[in-house]
Amino acid sequence: MLKEKLEEVRERALAAIRDASNSQILYEVKVQFFGKQGQFSALMKEMGKLLPEERPVFGKLVNEVKGALEKSYQERETALKSAELDAKLAEESLDLTLPGPEAPALGAQHPISMVIDEIVAILARLGYAVRTGPLIEQDRYNFEALNIPKDHPARDMQDTFYVDERHVLRTHTSPIQAHVLETEKPPLRIIGVGPVFRCDSDVSHSPNFHQIEGMYVDAKVSMADLKGTISHFVKEFFGKELKTRFRPSFFPFTEPSAEVDCQCPLCSGRGCAMCKQSGWVEIGGSGLINPNVLRHAGVDYPRWQGFAFGFGVERMGIIKYGIEHIGLYNQNDVRFLRQFST
Repeated sequence: MLKEKLEEVRERALAAIRDASNSQILYEVKVQFFGKQGQFSALMKEMGKLLPEERPVFGKLVNEVKGALEKSYQERETALKSAELDAKLAEESLDLTLPGPEAPALGAQHPISMVIDEIVAILARLGYAVRTGPLIEQDRYNFEALNIPKDHPARDMQDTFYVDERHVLRTHTSPIQAHVLETEKPPLRIIGVGPVFRCDSDVSHSPNFHQIEGMYVDAKVSMADLKGTISHFVKEFFGKELKTRFRPSFFPFTEPSAEVDCQCPLCSGRGCAMCKQSGWVEIGGSGLINPNVLRHAGVDYPRWQGFAFGFGVERMGIIKYGIEHIGLYNQNDVRFLRQFST
C-alpha cells in the first residue's frame, strides 16, 4: 500500500517539476513535496504501520525516489533560471552613447605642504632628520633655554600668546632644538618644522604661520659650514644660478648671527616688485649656536659646537611662486589652490 502511495507521489512530483513555468512555481513544488509538511514527510510518518523488517527496505526506497526527484528539480531549476536571465537581458538594453558620470574633483597638496616637503627633501639629502615638538610650549624652552632672558622684548604681550604664566603658544620652532639638545647626544643634524604663533597680522604677516629650522652640532663647526649648507639649499630650492649673501645681525640664540638673502628668483636679481627693485630677498636667519644655549642643555662646549638656521615656510612660498598676499594661504580659494595642483 505504501509503495503504491510512493509511486503516486513520485509521478505527481515529476509532473509538477516538468510543468513548472518559472522558478517561483518550481519553488512552490519543492515546498509541496520536499518541505517539512510535504508529501514525502507524510509518507515517512506512515512507516510505523509496516512490520519492523519492512521499514528499512521502504525507507531506502523512499530515499532513492527522493534523491532522483531532487536531481530532476535541480536540472529544471538551472534551465528555468537561465531562460529567465536570457529573457531579462533581451528586454533590457544599455545605451553606450550616453555620457558617463563626471569625474569627481581631485584635491592636491596645499602649497605650504609642498614647500615643507621640498625643504625637508633637500636637507634630508644632507643627512638631516625631522623632529617636532608641542605647540603649547613651556616658557623655559620657548625663551630661557634659547638665551632669551625675562626682560627681553620678545616676551612682550604684543608678540606672544600666553596660555598662563608658565606656558605660551610657541613663537618659533627653536624650542625643538632645545628639546633635542637635552635628550639626544651629538653629533646631531635635525630639522624642526611646524606651526608657530605671534600677535602679528598684516599683508606679509599672519598670527599663525609655519617655520622650518635646521641645526647641526658636531666637534668642529664654523660659519663656513653654515654658509656652504645654506648656499647649497638656496640653489636646490630656488635655482642653481642664484647667489646667496649673509648680513650681520643679532639673535639671542646664535653668536655670531646673520640674516640670509638670496637673489630674487622672480627676476634673477635684475629688480622687481617682489624684491623692491633691489635684486635681493631676505629668506631667514642663521648663526653659530650661542654657547649659553649649549651649556643650558648640558652639552659639553667647546667640545661640541653647532650652527642653526630658520626659514618662514609661507615666505619661502611667496618668494618662489610670486604669491602676493600671505592671506591667500588660509582662504581655501580653489582658484588659488588649483594653480598648485600640478
